[in-house]
Amino acid sequence: MALDRWIALVLLGICLAYGYAAWFTMDGSLAPFMRRNPIWPSTFPKMLSVLGIIATLFILIGAEKSGPKEADIDYRRLHEYHLGQALILLALMVVYALSLRPMGFLISTSLFLILGSFTLGERKWHIMVPVALIATVFVWYLVQEVLGIYMRPLPGFLGG
Repeated sequence: MALDRWIALVLLGICLAYGYAAWFTMDGSLAPFMRRNPIWPSTFPKMLSVLGIIATLFILIGAEKSGPKEADIDYRRLHEYHLGQALILLALMVVYALSLRPMGFLISTSLFLILGSFTLGERKWHIMVPVALIATVFVWYLVQEVLGIYMRPLPGFLGG
């Protein structure tokens, strides 16, 4: 079996466990007045689990490969792929998650986007930095002002 199908099989197990939790365990602790609502806190997890199960089954039966035969990932030639970039991006994600609270959303997200695009090969700093800053401020504004979810924009010593 190809690597993508093994990954889909693992994701199918995760989606089934997530779906079980969403369908059978999340709604038991709802307050009585919330049971009459059309949308419950478990509605989005239920949709995610169903869509995940459909997507992984789609990959498992091979329906996405109806076109010309694409080259599968050859696990014997993993050294020829860009594993360094992938590992650096994973490390950047971990550092981003750990630095989000102490550095604030604006600084940590901007640095993550700039360093991530640099890792992937972008070298046009005059484009990369403004795009990262605009995207960061836009996402912060949407979450903070539109959705009303507080995110510390700056570190505590800068008034965040």
